[in-house]
Amino acid sequence: MAGKRDLTRLHAERMLGPDDLASAAQRLMPDLDGLPEVSQGTAKVSRERMSRWWEKSGAKPDLRKILLDSVTDDVTAYQGNIENAIGFLRLPIGIAGPLRVNGLAAKGDFLIPLATTEAALVASYHRGCRVLTSAGGCSTLVLYENVNRAPAFVFKTTSEACQFVVWAMSMFEEFERIAATTTSHGKLVDIGCTVEGNHVYLNFEFTTGDASGQNMVTLATQAICDQIMATAPVTPLRFYVESNLSGDKKASARAYHSTRGKKVTAEAIIPAELVAKLLHTTPKAMVEYWQMSAIGGVLSGTIGVHGHFANGLAALYLATGQDAACVAESATGVTRFEVTEDGNLYATVTLPGIMIGTVGGGTGLPSQKACLELMGLAGAGKARALSEVCAALLLAGELSIIAALCAGHFSRAHRKLARTGKS
Repeated sequence: MAGKRDLTRLHAERMLGPDDLASAAQRLMPDLDGLPEVSQGTAKVSRERMSRWWEKSGAKPDLRKILLDSVTDDVTAYQGNIENAIGFLRLPIGIAGPLRVNGLAAKGDFLIPLATTEAALVASYHRGCRVLTSAGGCSTLVLYENVNRAPAFVFKTTSEACQFVVWAMSMFEEFERIAATTTSHGKLVDIGCTVEGNHVYLNFEFTTGDASGQNMVTLATQAICDQIMATAPVTPLRFYVESNLSGDKKASARAYHSTRGKKVTAEAIIPAELVAKLLHTTPKAMVEYWQMSAIGGVLSGTIGVHGHFANGLAALYLATGQDAACVAESATGVTRFEVTEDGNLYATVTLPGIMIGTVGGGTGLPSQKACLELMGLAGAGKARALSEVCAALLLAGELSIIAALCAGHFSRAHRKLARTGKS
């Protein structure tokens, strides 16, 4: 067995290839010869500008035909959602469900559009939806919601930092008033603070109505920070509107233990007969696998313990116009299975922070709005319901994947569905 020294040597040889060290070093140096022109970008979306880019690019005409010419959409509808636009990406959309959801915000049977290129994904979630619906649906509720932005302030000394904190904590009502001037949908609901030497991190928590809200809270926080710099009794040397403390677009222990977005839980009791009929296993076998996988998650250092939240989230986010990068922070949480006293399966998922909305961002684009309308969850007043449906979908996915793994069907399903019609 090769040791670390041998592995390092092998990797070095693979990186260098036929080059010696001097030649490899030269290849990594800046190259200023024949620099291409990089034009100033544009946020305007029009067929004229898109065509201009294709003409200048020298790219193959058949690529333009696929990405632009064959698209019939009114391209101006995408203004404000893209820069340097050249065309459109098409993804297949599949349907899972109907999924019965018995939530405080979502009550009914929902068809769920999932956009993905991963074979077996829609089939797996559809199977889980079938199980949950056959059991009478799952119970869901939003436990808490907020979206935070965490500006940072730099002072000369810790003493100045502490004076600033005392003042800032007394200014909540004023900060709340300032935030309200930037949005009619968002509301500042709390402030927290962290002091590190002469640095102060404030954590502003907002509700954002039916929007996912990242831009909303950024603009509100900027306005508050501008007022702080103008009126604070101890003026910071400098500030940053986001300090990387908020957990925006990354998995973080802080967001996991509190909330960023909407904290949602879903649960169901699945009769043993349904587990046998539709999942081809038993509650006991599923719990045994879940127990081992939970330890596996702990050993690997994951934030939370679950099977594949990111699969369902990414597919639903793409279909409904969510910020797909937020999967990084939203796909944390806990799945738990137990055998009830009656021998049935108790299954639950809890997600500490789903970033999701039904207005703003990409939710108003033609395809994405159509997917939300297909669910009956487009527009104002539907964000909490969408988050509950999302949690129910992820519970369906956990039931299906864990059943496949404990029954030994996981590889077979991928072999069957991923290779059909392909060489």
